[in-house]
Amino acid sequence: MSDRILVVEDEPKIADMIRRDLIYEGYTVDLAADGEKGLATARDNMPDLVILDVMLPGLDGFEVAKRLRAGGDIPILILTARDSVSDKVHGLDVGADDYLTKPFVFDELNARVRALLRRHRPAEARAILRYADLSLDQNTREVKRGNRRIELTTKEFDLLELFMLHPRQVLTRDTIYERIWNYDFGGESNIIEVYIRYLRGKLEAEGEARLIQTVRGVGYALREE
Repeated sequence: MSDRILVVEDEPKIADMIRRDLIYEGYTVDLAADGEKGLATARDNMPDLVILDVMLPGLDGFEVAKRLRAGGDIPILILTARDSVSDKVHGLDVGADDYLTKPFVFDELNARVRALLRRHRPAEARAILRYADLSLDQNTREVKRGNRRIELTTKEFDLLELFMLHPRQVLTRDTIYERIWNYDFGGESNIIEVYIRYLRGKLEAEGEARLIQTVRGVGYALREE
């Protein structure tokens, strides 16, 4: 089941852009255009995370964050054009977990969402991911192809986990850089190709069918030919 994210934002164009981006990332998204509606939506459909604007009609975002925090431990990301240090401190003091100012880049928003969800998700919620005859245990970090155990380095495991969290979805080079290397390597680096080659070598060591496919000019995808 996908994580549910509540976006409380009174500017329709911004709310819709955030909604579409998060849906593309695989989340279930609820929208609310004011503080009261946001609280009511959170009560009726408990979200896994709240993205909360500050300047809302009626109850402002700070008051909404305060009330949400009083009711539980939902991760809260404040998203606003108010970027003064005092506003950031106040937002964190009333219960927000993170603070992102407008205008923002969606890659950064997505990275912060992932970090907050990961931080609040109990270890036991992690799972065994499966695709075709490939399995990956997020708890023990054990990878198998059928009954054959595959030893991976940390980066190889992280890269395979990314593919298995998004099966059949084409992952661009930029997405892979951001998720796995945080842009530590320049765009001209061939580090992705190197690690894809490593992974394929280990996954196909006994003649198994290729699962990591090249999508020319775009990136890679975990899918059967």
